[in-house]
Amino acid sequence: MKLKSGHLTYCTNIHPGKNWAEDFAALRENFPEIKKAVAPGEALGLGLRLSNEASLTLTEPGQLEIFKDWLAENNAYVYTMNGFPYGEFHRRVVKDDVHAPDWTTHERREYTLRLFGILESLLPEGMDGGISTSPLSYRHWHQNTEAAAEARKLSTQHIIEVIAALADTYERSGKLMHLDIEPEPDGVLETGREFIDWFEHDLLPAGIPYLQHNLDITAEEADAIIRRHLCLCYDVCHFAIGYEDHEAVLRELAEKKIAVGKIQISAALKARLDRSVSEKQLLKTAIEAFNEPTYLHQVVARLENGELIRYKDLPDALADFDDTKAVEWRAHFHVPISTLEIDLIHTTQNDIKTVLNWQKSHPFTQHLEVETYTWEVLPEQIKTPIAQSISNELKWVINELS
Repeated sequence: MKLKSGHLTYCTNIHPGKNWAEDFAALRENFPEIKKAVAPGEALGLGLRLSNEASLTLTEPGQLEIFKDWLAENNAYVYTMNGFPYGEFHRRVVKDDVHAPDWTTHERREYTLRLFGILESLLPEGMDGGISTSPLSYRHWHQNTEAAAEARKLSTQHIIEVIAALADTYERSGKLMHLDIEPEPDGVLETGREFIDWFEHDLLPAGIPYLQHNLDITAEEADAIIRRHLCLCYDVCHFAIGYEDHEAVLRELAEKKIAVGKIQISAALKARLDRSVSEKQLLKTAIEAFNEPTYLHQVVARLENGELIRYKDLPDALADFDDTKAVEWRAHFHVPISTLEIDLIHTTQNDIKTVLNWQKSHPFTQHLEVETYTWEVLPEQIKTPIAQSISNELKWVINELS
């Protein structure tokens, strides 16, 4: 739906589905109820998540037309997509496989280009469209400096080839679309600093001469194309886990003319550990309720001196719980953004408020997407029916932005 601060939607990766038939069934079941609760009299956007298998189905003759007819009948539209998870995303162990295949592969490039072909067909006239994607790769797959550098170089080249294709689409059809890199814990690009450094020291130096040669344009024109078609996906949960200064990151991006494609409005868990022994044991029990086996739940611990300690997954952090000198933990577990407290645990909801307030005073994107994909694995005490949960989150954002 169109708000003063941009177009608001939710990411459909919250719905379990192995293929397009199951994805479409979940949309038909839940979307009408969500729309009735949130936007009964106006169009409501969809942040579409398609697996590789689902994207192949939608390119079959007639499939996309059926979906477009359903969108029209339900006063819905698609302007942003989630192209991060390539395969199944629910009801199996995902963990670091969420990055596979990574940007070092042709499979990731071709999947992303196929998604852009679908988005071009769905995108309403006059709107830009974006697809969020993996931050190159999972850093722990590359065990030495040489391997990491090679993965970074190859990933960057494949992304440049996607940028060239998006530039061609823009010239041909006038449809402006951008690839939105989504830093996350233990990604090759994890923080705002790492993304900005990659953009300036890897992407531009490799991309400008490639586009100059292949598109027969000037360096200045190549620079402009990269900035138009490659953006940051600002996942608030991911940046909050790293204790990042949101306003400082967003200010630097604006100063360096690096665009933000969308805000993924999401919340992480956080907990103060500087408590009595008895309170800490109760807190540990509360945190253990989120130790589920499907997704990676990285933890970033902060010491009193500000130093950060990173754990690959929640079980690793819990094993260190009784001996840790940390005063605070933040854990990668997307929880409903309308929730501030869960027993002794807090959420990073206030980080969302900071980013949304900056968006209101210094607008930096038109794409706003609630992303809480963990509904199926949430502890029962905070789980409400899925359509109601999504509606509550969207209403919470609407209230914050108003």
